[in-house]
Amino acid sequence: MARRFRFGICTDQNMPWDKNVERWQLFERLGYESAWVCDHLVQPSRPNGPYLEAWSLLAGLAARTEKIRIGVLVTSNTFRFPQIVAKMAVTVDHISNGRLEVGLGAGWYEPEHTMFGIPFPETKELVGRFREAVQVVDLLTREDTSSFDGTYYQLKNAQSRPASVQKPRPPLVIGAFGPRMLKIVATYADTWNAFGTPSEMRERNQMLDDYCRELGRDPDTLDRSLYYWVPKSDADPWASKQAFYDVINPYIEAGVNQFILDQPRDEQLDMLEWAAAEALPRYARETPRSLEPAAAKQIDTTDWKKPQDHL
Repeated sequence: MARRFRFGICTDQNMPWDKNVERWQLFERLGYESAWVCDHLVQPSRPNGPYLEAWSLLAGLAARTEKIRIGVLVTSNTFRFPQIVAKMAVTVDHISNGRLEVGLGAGWYEPEHTMFGIPFPETKELVGRFREAVQVVDLLTREDTSSFDGTYYQLKNAQSRPASVQKPRPPLVIGAFGPRMLKIVATYADTWNAFGTPSEMRERNQMLDDYCRELGRDPDTLDRSLYYWVPKSDADPWASKQAFYDVINPYIEAGVNQFILDQPRDEQLDMLEWAAAEALPRYARETPRSLEPAAAKQIDTTDWKKPQDHL
């Protein structure tokens, strides 16, 4: 299936339940394609504030919406056994009548692990665990009965009943940044999710294309998704109509075709409505671009800003 442009909204779990429901129903009514929560125990940008747990909240929101696709951006493998994630995913897939996208990530915010007494592995183990976790979730959401003998996880004739609503399983959205994680994406993901500048996203996109080709996979079968939040140093897409296009278009040039934007502030909700009425239909008429193959050179990742970028 050819890639197309898609737009979704990510909300903070610091909002009260009623406001979460109100916002998600608004996103759905306006025509945004997806809505997401994040998987943290405390919010990294405001660790002292309130924060609702992601999958419990997602199940409730699934029951209070009807059409919009939903997901966790992304589930931290350090918090949860993948066997349980698979069961949660199938359950929410049923609650939502087949609207779930299963977001998976290795885990990255070490302070919350320290705060709650959860071990945070060294990078090699973190990636090794994650690779096996993706395999386990893929098996358990795809097959009736599964066995798996890994270093970190094992299954022995594990039954997955009922089956998921979506066939062969709900789509996997894998958050990844560095080369080892991107190889996992190329092997298992339906959608790659990341953050970064347009130049960083372009470099990662080209790496992903190369890994797909090595596996014999058509790179255009893998959707490319950006999670964009608004740190003080970055442009705010909700600041104005021009700002919206100024944020989105460079990422389109970098090969991104799905955008998950942090929700606007309360006083910016008119921009949410404008974008749904004008910008999203405009992009829907366009075709996402495919990047030309990268030049034969080693991509330098030393300037990538986040520690997990090197996974």
